Amino acid sequence: MSDTVNLSTKAPGKAEGSLLVLGSSLTIMGAVMVAPMLPKMGAEFGPSEPQADMLVPLAVTGPALAIAIVAPLAGWLADRAGRKKLLIIATFLYALLGFLPAILNDLGSIVFSRLLFGCAEAAIMTCCTTLIADYWHGENRMKFVNYQVVSIGLIGSIFFVIGGVLGESSWRTPFYLYLLPLLLIPFMMKVLWEPVKKAVEGMSQASQSDEKVAKLPLFIGYGMILGGMVLNFIVPIQTPTLLVEMGVVSTTKIGISAGLGLLATLIGSLSWPLLRGTFGIPFCNSILLALLATGLWLLSCATTYENVLVAVTIHGIGAGLLVPNVMAEVMHALPKAVRGRGIGGFTSCLYLGQFVSPIIVGAIMAASASDLRSTIVKLAIVSFVIAGIWLIDSLFIRGPRAKAEAVT
Repeated sequence: MSDTVNLSTKAPGKAEGSLLVLGSSLTIMGAVMVAPMLPKMGAEFGPSEPQADMLVPLAVTGPALAIAIVAPLAGWLADRAGRKKLLIIATFLYALLGFLPAILNDLGSIVFSRLLFGCAEAAIMTCCTTLIADYWHGENRMKFVNYQVVSIGLIGSIFFVIGGVLGESSWRTPFYLYLLPLLLIPFMMKVLWEPVKKAVEGMSQASQSDEKVAKLPLFIGYGMILGGMVLNFIVPIQTPTLLVEMGVVSTTKIGISAGLGLLATLIGSLSWPLLRGTFGIPFCNSILLALLATGLWLLSCATTYENVLVAVTIHGIGAGLLVPNVMAEVMHALPKAVRGRGIGGFTSCLYLGQFVSPIIVGAIMAASASDLRSTIVKLAIVSFVIAGIWLIDSLFIRGPRAKAEAVT
C-alpha cells in the first residue's frame, strides 16, 4: 500500500505531530551535547594537533554552517523525492554520523563527521517543518509550529544537562546518545505519510506554484530570521566574555545565565499564540525586536551579575517569539509544490544567522575600533529601528487585517 495520501482523505493526529516535534528537536541536540565537551576535547587533542584551537570549536559551529549551506538542497530534494523518505534517510544518517566521534581518534576526521552530521540535520529540520505545514492549516498549523519551538527549547535544556553529566568521565560518552533517534525510524515509517496535491487540469504544478508564491513576504521572512538570529546569538556567545570582564569566572554562574536565557525563550514561545491572536504577526515582530534590543542594551550596561540575568531574561523572551512568528509568515507565503525549497531557505537563513553572529560582532568592533559593549549597543539600536518600522507597518499599513491572521 502506498504511503502517499491525499490531504482531503487523511487527517493528521497526535501521533504524526509528536513524531515531527521530536524529529525537529534532534537539531538542538546537535550542539548542546557537544558544547560542554570542548575543554576536554581541547585538552586531549591540543598537545598533538597544532590546529586544535581552530578545529575543536568547529565541532560545535561546523554543523550550523553545513545546515546553512545544505538546507536549500534538502528542501529541493524534499519537493522532488518526498518529505517522508528523505526524513527517514536523514534520521538514520544523523544517528550514524552523530555517533562517529565516539570512536574516531583523529580531530580532523571528527570535524569532518560533524560537518556531514550538519547535512543530516538540515534535511531533518526542513522535512519536519515542511510536513507540519503540509499536514495542518490555520490555527492547527500555528499550534504545531509553537509545539515545535517549545519542544526544541525543552529538549535542548534537558540534553545540555545530560551531556554535561555523561561527559564527566569522558568527552566521548555523550556521542553515544546520538544513536537514540534510530528508535524513531520504525514509527516514522509506520505513522508518517506523504501528502499529495491534485493538479488542476491544463496547468502544471510548477506554473501554479510560481503564481502563488508570495515573494515579498517570503524574502522579508528570510531577512527577519537571518537578522534575528544574529541578534539572538549575541547573548550566548558574548555574555561569558562580559561576565569574565566583570570578574565573574564561576562556570556555574556562567552556565546559570545561559540556562536562564534558554528558559526565557520558552516563556516567549508559550506566550506567542496569545500575542499573535491579540496583536497580529507584524505587531509581534515589533514586540520581539524591541525585546531583543532592550535585552542587548541592558547587557551592554550591566555592571553586576544580577543585571546580566535581567538582560538575558528579557532578551530570551524576544528570542522565543522570533522563530514561530517569522515561520508563520513564511509558511503562509509558500504553496505545497515548492514548500520544501522555501522552508529549506528559511532553515538556511536561520543557521547562517547563528554562524555569522560572532563574525558580524567582530567585524563591527574592528571597523569602528569599539569595544564589545559599544558594539552590542550599536546592534541594539538597529533592532530598535527595525522594531519601529514593524510598528508603523502594523498600525498604519496592514491595519486590522493583519490581526490574528489565518494561515492557510
